Amino acid sequence: MSTRSAAPEVLVLGRCGVDIYPLQVGVGLEDVETFGKFLGGSAANVAVAAARLGRRPWLLSGVGDDPFGRFVRRSLRELGVDDTLVATDAAHLTPVTFCEVFPPDRFPIWFYRRPTTPDLQLETSHLDLDAITGAELLWVTLTGLSEEPSRSAHHAALAARAGVSGAASAGSDRRPETRHTVLDLDHRADFWPASGGVGAAREQAQRALAHATVAVGNLHECWVATGQDDADAAADALLDLGVELAIVKRGPEGVLGATRTERVAVAASPAVVVNGLGAGDAFGGSLIDGLLAGLPLAELLVRCNAAGAIVASRLECSTAMPTPEEISAHIAAHAAAYAATQPQKSSDA
Repeated sequence: MSTRSAAPEVLVLGRCGVDIYPLQVGVGLEDVETFGKFLGGSAANVAVAAARLGRRPWLLSGVGDDPFGRFVRRSLRELGVDDTLVATDAAHLTPVTFCEVFPPDRFPIWFYRRPTTPDLQLETSHLDLDAITGAELLWVTLTGLSEEPSRSAHHAALAARAGVSGAASAGSDRRPETRHTVLDLDHRADFWPASGGVGAAREQAQRALAHATVAVGNLHECWVATGQDDADAAADALLDLGVELAIVKRGPEGVLGATRTERVAVAASPAVVVNGLGAGDAFGGSLIDGLLAGLPLAELLVRCNAAGAIVASRLECSTAMPTPEEISAHIAAHAAAYAATQPQKSSDA
């Protein structure tokens, strides 16, 4: 279907919901007395992060016909994300997510998404192919491939976009550099047991990677996708699977970015961690901004790392996303740490 004549700058396809986070740090859920309610879901958070950096994102997802669904829609609009393509599902409830906060590195999380959720009930009929093929950047997540009918809808979106890119670059072995299709290797084991676990996730990731230009994930997620648990080997495997840019997040060891001609390692960004759950989504929003701006790889990764560090120092996710000025200030304040950035040419360049 098509709802508008103009294509979005950024289209994010994936999950949204409500985060219910404790307002007491270092306390188990059974003892928490007060909670905060925030827009959540990885795709929604990434879209908000991109909007905070001045981009114009749309979200393609689903919510229930319930108060939380209305909250999600309202929050998206308030935070600069177009909700036109967010479907309302009368049969399933908007999901909620709870977490515990034990800084600096323990944040147990519980997803209330059973037996299924509106974002995983998206069908091909919900797709706006004009928006999908016309967007400057399409962002999809591995979570959306965990069950049907969302799985088929995601593959249809990727195939449609790849078909347009292929036509535009006929006679060339490269996709147009001004258009990006990003696969976020976001892997939640809880979403996959009924679908075949890691084996199924790897199969779906590799099928999707054939239509992506960029892949991004932490080291575990890259292992899920490739079977490689070394950062350089995982990056090589992702490039072999068809992407033009592979990004491997290595936690306290920083981040690795690799193309077929360039490889950059960026040190971890200093942060006083309050809640690490939104850092990856902030990284994603900054990645969107940097790709569209055409930033050099080292600068792109430094800004992504800084965005993640800023959000890790805050409790919530969506409403904690940083502005461009905050990212620049963080980088300036920690210039010594980023002096460890290590660009190098690939051996086969």
